[in-house]
Amino acid sequence: MVTAIVLLTAKRDKVHPIAEALADINEITEVYSTAGRYDLAVIVRGENNESLEELITTRLLKVEGIVKSETLIAFRAYSRYDLERMFDMD
Repeated sequence: MVTAIVLLTAKRDKVHPIAEALADINEITEVYSTAGRYDLAVIVRGENNESLEELITTRLLKVEGIVKSETLIAFRAYSRYDLERMFDMD
């Protein structure tokens, strides 16, 4: 499983509708509204880099009101939770 953190800047009046639309996408496991340079932080999980690329470029970034994005690919999770088991797609 590959995880990406997508940081989004949204039009001022679109933050909540964007967050709600993104939360409905299966591969998006978490959406956070944030303070600071970005309006939303989105956690995306996919089977491989290709599935993440497809999701981010063809579905996520086409949501109306997104102005800018920055995508970070996660190498390793440091967590006390068993994330692999929690998000097992089998």
